[in-house]
Amino acid sequence: MATFTDVAALIPTLRGQLIDGGDADRARAWMMLMSDADVVRVLEETAALVQQVEQIQVAAAGVIALRSKREQGHSGLSASRGHRSAAAFVQDVTGSTKSDAARKVRVGEALLDDDAAASQQEGPADALQDERPSAAPWYQPLRDALRDNCLTSAQFDAIRRGLGEPFEVDGGELAAAELVQAQREVCDAWAQAAEQLIGEASERTVEELWQQARTIRDLLDPTGAEDRFLERFEKRSFRTYRGQDGQKRASMVLDDDGDLFLETMLASALRPRRGGPRFVDSDEKEQARSLADDPRTNDQLAYDLLMDVLRAGALADAESVFGTRQAGVRLVQTVDADGNRAPVAHSEDNLISVPAAAVDQRLCESGFVPLTIDACGKPLDVGREHRLFTPRQRIALAIRDGGCRWRGCDRPASYCEAHHIDEWARDLGRTDIDRGILLCRYHHMTLHHGGWRIIREGDGDLMLQYPSGERSALRARTVLTYAFGDIDPPPKRFRPAA
Repeated sequence: MATFTDVAALIPTLRGQLIDGGDADRARAWMMLMSDADVVRVLEETAALVQQVEQIQVAAAGVIALRSKREQGHSGLSASRGHRSAAAFVQDVTGSTKSDAARKVRVGEALLDDDAAASQQEGPADALQDERPSAAPWYQPLRDALRDNCLTSAQFDAIRRGLGEPFEVDGGELAAAELVQAQREVCDAWAQAAEQLIGEASERTVEELWQQARTIRDLLDPTGAEDRFLERFEKRSFRTYRGQDGQKRASMVLDDDGDLFLETMLASALRPRRGGPRFVDSDEKEQARSLADDPRTNDQLAYDLLMDVLRAGALADAESVFGTRQAGVRLVQTVDADGNRAPVAHSEDNLISVPAAAVDQRLCESGFVPLTIDACGKPLDVGREHRLFTPRQRIALAIRDGGCRWRGCDRPASYCEAHHIDEWARDLGRTDIDRGILLCRYHHMTLHHGGWRIIREGDGDLMLQYPSGERSALRARTVLTYAFGDIDPPPKRFRPAA
């Protein structure tokens, strides 16, 4: 077993700094004497080392799962060690959570080639001699990215689970060769989606990657999206029960529509407490200050809000419950020049997909706001006539950006403020969409007070300029490139009949 010093020797910034017998306490004491840059380097180097070690760990988990199949019964590896499943075995050995162990098993199984699975029957020597090529699965780009340390196992799992499996082509009257080709094109579309999300992985949280992958899957397979939407609707439930202390508790399983509404309602009421945008109107400022000073916890405020809404029903007093920002779910659906509406829409916040039927229902309830966007993202231009972005421009920015554009931030559009990338006074900036960007309150303040800048040359990429002068592109969310038709989905003729 490697000693602490052996492991520390694998970290360049610590190499040679810890004598034999050094332990974690000595490492902490040494790092207290390091510069900020050196401490950050230690964190980066250990993260890279952990990622490589985790690759070996998930590979072992995959082999354990392969040798613990149900059909092997009590002779399977996990059962022979007293565990009912490979995930339980991995959890026991690694000391990880149940969900983390299950993820390692899923990723490990996905990394195993079909040939490797066959080798369990043939024997290792036969497998090494068998060099017959096999078709790579659609998630091969994810495998490659993980092996090249471009993805963590958590990112791999989020993208693969979010995208799901490609739909089966409805063969109809297709010949066998045409059917094979059609299915290959569908799988290629899933592989392309995986590659797009891999390119965005370094700038998105694992949760956001999963949500984007799920929405892209629905855009690629709108028929399946409708089925999945209805399936989740059928699973909706609400029940109450008493805990051991005698206090009544509740449990809810939300369908997609209910999820969007409930989250939007809670966000509208609690946004000032959760770091939402600053208010310009004096009355709104006072309401936000009052909410921030409220002694109740966020959970208690959420409970009281729900009870207020239940008591008041559909006629809840919007001003007293929500302030001037009444809750509402805003959906985005693209319509081409010929008036054809996309079969799948997405929510403005968090980019959650919904089928066209749900949009039709919303249109009956609340109408719509038409907005025309050109290839450069310029729905409206008002020059310098207005200091602040107009409400319609804020909608346009939300549609274009999908939330805070800062690298690694997952704040939704409703938590963001519109920033002029050309300063109003210093640069005589114009209040135009192509010179604006959505930033959450924290990153907006960071930019203004930390020496950061966002720049854009003509219609080029929005670039984040670090205080050091270094620049990096602020990538648009991948799901939006699918939603706005920059990437074509599989041809309709390949989709199963509704």
